Amino acid sequence: MNDFVEELRWRGMLHNIMPGTEEQLSKELSTAYVGIDPTADSLHIGHLVGVMMLRHFQRFGHRPIALLGGATGMIGDPSMKSAERNLLSLETLRHNQEAIGKQLAKFLDFDSEQPNAAKLVNNYDWMSEWRFLDFIREVGKHITVNYMMAKDSVKKRFEGTAGSGLSFTEFSYQLLQGYDYLYLYRHENCRLQMGGSDQWGNITTGTELIRRIEGGEAFALTCPLITKADGGKFGKTEKGNVWLDRRYTSPYAFYQFWLNVSDEDAARYIKIFTFLGKEEIEDLVAQQAAAAHLRPLQRRLAEELTVLVHSREDYEAAVSASEILFGNGTADALRSLDEEMLLSVMEGVPHFSIARDTLATQPKAVDLFTEGAAIFPSKGELRKLIKSGGVSLNKAKLTDTEATVSASDLIAGRYLLVQRGKKQYYLVTAE
Repeated sequence: MNDFVEELRWRGMLHNIMPGTEEQLSKELSTAYVGIDPTADSLHIGHLVGVMMLRHFQRFGHRPIALLGGATGMIGDPSMKSAERNLLSLETLRHNQEAIGKQLAKFLDFDSEQPNAAKLVNNYDWMSEWRFLDFIREVGKHITVNYMMAKDSVKKRFEGTAGSGLSFTEFSYQLLQGYDYLYLYRHENCRLQMGGSDQWGNITTGTELIRRIEGGEAFALTCPLITKADGGKFGKTEKGNVWLDRRYTSPYAFYQFWLNVSDEDAARYIKIFTFLGKEEIEDLVAQQAAAAHLRPLQRRLAEELTVLVHSREDYEAAVSASEILFGNGTADALRSLDEEMLLSVMEGVPHFSIARDTLATQPKAVDLFTEGAAIFPSKGELRKLIKSGGVSLNKAKLTDTEATVSASDLIAGRYLLVQRGKKQYYLVTAE
């Protein structure tokens, strides 16, 4: 069981660890929790490090608890924030919690009959029972303002730009998170809280509450905040977060995110975000060093994560879709894509629209793609391109300048994919 900490060490997932933590884990089956603020109805990949820590914890025989912050999510953690965020309604939070719970079930075994079965809890269930006066009298009196002010997350907000400040609401966050730890210590025999390195102050407030109120001993462990080698923010794209829910980040876009990380980042991420063993990872690193252009690290990383978060079928469809744009994808492969995947793949290419009725007369391609959809500037230029083999329709070369287009050519019943040369694509939608 104690190998859990060593596992985190070699994977680069250990930042701070409170003295005595390893002794506690080697002594007995232990319970640990990670808190997740349900501020959206999906996790994003920034949450994955904490979730991976819980999964490793369960793999090594211990009992993980995922705590959804239904109460604390209504306040907002000041850690790593420059301004106070919007507060969410109870109805929104409940919806978010339900959705996140389903995602966590892909990573943690909640249904096991073993003693280390994972558990999902919601701190609103116990925080909602408190009256304000009772809480500050029975809990608040044990932690001084001086102690709370010394936390980095609080000091940084006080030292920030004029006017940003820190409301009492956010100032109280660490006390509420500390009480979560105390509650789980009492009711679940939880002896360890884990989180990102920015959570160290909040976590140690919990250990201090347990010490002062219960006279008990509890522990803390944090992982580094994940960054990109170039200093950019991990998990962010031009469109924002990379989400686990396909409604916000398609399986194809999710796959492409991991496939396109730098070599340096891939070597770190494959340790953190997969469950591959040390020898297999070292072998992949050696392959990368020998033939970096083949990107074995990125390809394996993208495969492992896409299968874990989505499915093997989604991964295979993403690979096939990638071949259509960047490789030697065939007409059959193109037609096998469903509409969701097709639109995801073609998101960045120019789009044109035509009336569906136009196809009833089976127009010539040279007319349709100059007059119906102005992809090419003139019929003469398009004819020359066709004769030189420079135009494809739905991944099949156009060889006849008199070729016609009909509704039977539509992909997924709505789309035509026109290709000029090797890399220029255009998507035509029949409305």
